[in-house]
Amino acid sequence: MRHIPRAAAKGLRAFTAAALATGLLAAAACGGDSGGPSSSSGGGEVTLRFTWWGGDTRTKLTQQAIDAYQKDHPNIKIKGEFGEWSGYWDKLATKVAANDAPDIIQMDEKYLREYADRGALQDLKKSEGLDTGKFEDDTLKAGEFDGGLYGLNAGINSFAIVANPALFKAAGVAMPDDTTWTWDDYTRIAAELTTKLNGKASGTGAPGTNEAALNLWARQHGESLWTQDGKVGVSQEQVTAFYQQVLKMKDAKAIPSAEAISQDMNAALDQSAMATGKLAMTWMWSNQLNAMSKAAGTELKLLRVPSVEGKADANGSYYKGSMFWSISSRTKHQKEAAEFVNYLANSTAAGNILLAERGVPPNTEIRAAVTPKLQPADAASAKFIQDIGKELGDPSPAPPVGGGQVEKIIQRYTTEVLFGRQTPDAAAKAFLDEVNGELK
Repeated sequence: MRHIPRAAAKGLRAFTAAALATGLLAAAACGGDSGGPSSSSGGGEVTLRFTWWGGDTRTKLTQQAIDAYQKDHPNIKIKGEFGEWSGYWDKLATKVAANDAPDIIQMDEKYLREYADRGALQDLKKSEGLDTGKFEDDTLKAGEFDGGLYGLNAGINSFAIVANPALFKAAGVAMPDDTTWTWDDYTRIAAELTTKLNGKASGTGAPGTNEAALNLWARQHGESLWTQDGKVGVSQEQVTAFYQQVLKMKDAKAIPSAEAISQDMNAALDQSAMATGKLAMTWMWSNQLNAMSKAAGTELKLLRVPSVEGKADANGSYYKGSMFWSISSRTKHQKEAAEFVNYLANSTAAGNILLAERGVPPNTEIRAAVTPKLQPADAASAKFIQDIGKELGDPSPAPPVGGGQVEKIIQRYTTEVLFGRQTPDAAAKAFLDEVNGELK
């Protein structure tokens, strides 16, 4: 899982202060009401700035898509601004605060509402030249709130269990039926793996190292981590129960030691316990299967997450936007920006270049076109997304302003519980108090 760097949190607070000082909020709000600034190019050359985060592969493929677009649109020049996740948000916050935002922004769910609520993003429902007709409704909902569409899904995924079949085989343990398994089944199977692997690996990673597992637990109990109006939606009772489940798994030796879990929380993907063969299962977003398989050097398999009831359609899963395309509310070239986003989202030419690097394409026609061309792990991820489609619930609400800090908070209190420094109930109360404090 990616983590929110301290610099990014500071950058967002700086963005807020600077935006207020420069009148960005009022200006952007006015622009949003009128559908955003229109192009002033008059048919001349237009330069669009496009920012994204990612590694070398993403940058190479994205530049190929840009080059193909520019070839067909000689009056459009697209300037790429890219970097690693760790510094991306601090730089973006500074640019937005200085009224120097890129025209097209690769956005993450953790910050989508943050920027939209500040008035920095265009309502894409009012954007000329952007077609969402081939998107399934659930994939659009991930970028919607307050009646607007502020991020167009660039790729869909779902939270899952990833398993290492080779370790299951070495332990002589059958792969579970993931359409019917419960949390008790999951704990029992993981404990059996730990025992039969004789210390070479643990059965599974702990579910309390990110907020996604807590959110699924809450959804299985009729709650949700966030509400549609930007509040905390999970109760202290269910956070306590979640931490009790984590302790139950620790006592059963289904998960590694507290020390090992703590060290693994911030490990690079290729150094993670799953990649180095020290876990038979862990929690992961489905679009990470290819990268994790390459790092592990073996074929891995996606499984549905366990549920309380033992029913796949009751496990709380949903389609999540792996990332989004957003347009600055201050762009001087709204029409051209929307047309380029439309190309990224709806063009077979772009789809054949980008494939599933940002997740399974949410446009159903593009998905069908590119799936035969995917690498085996990406194809398996696409099939998993297709297979679970009829079982899913509505998308989870986007995190509110301040909600991007929840991952580091849950990790801290999971560590407290695992080391025995706090009880589940005390940790749950402290967790909720701190998260609520971030939202103020």
